[in-house]
Amino acid sequence: EVQLVESGGDLVQAGGSLRLSCAASGFTFDDHSIGWFRQAPGKEREGVSCIIISDGSTDYADLVKGRFTISSDNAKSTVYLHMDKLKPEDTAVYYCAADCGPGSHLEYWGQGTQVTVSS
Repeated sequence: EVQLVESGGDLVQAGGSLRLSCAASGFTFDDHSIGWFRQAPGKEREGVSCIIISDGSTDYADLVKGRFTISSDNAKSTVYLHMDKLKPEDTAVYYCAADCGPGSHLEYWGQGTQVTVSS
């Protein structure tokens, strides 16, 4: 059974940092692309970032470029999202999902982790 489990969400002040983790199991980690998505109350879910595990290539939404960094630890089958310079508008439930790469299908989702940024 494929599982994606997020952790690391918290309440943080604007300008602060957080690191989210997405632990994957049940599939061959290197064969997949894993991304982060977020959904704020009353808004549609939006893509944040994606990493192709096999070659480490990454992609970011314009809203987070320069502030967020996605990375993977293949030995731990875990993808991280390091978030700096957080803004109140970054407040959302953050989900990790696979697969997010070009031409892929988002088949697997985690349960989400809440990030709240206070002003």
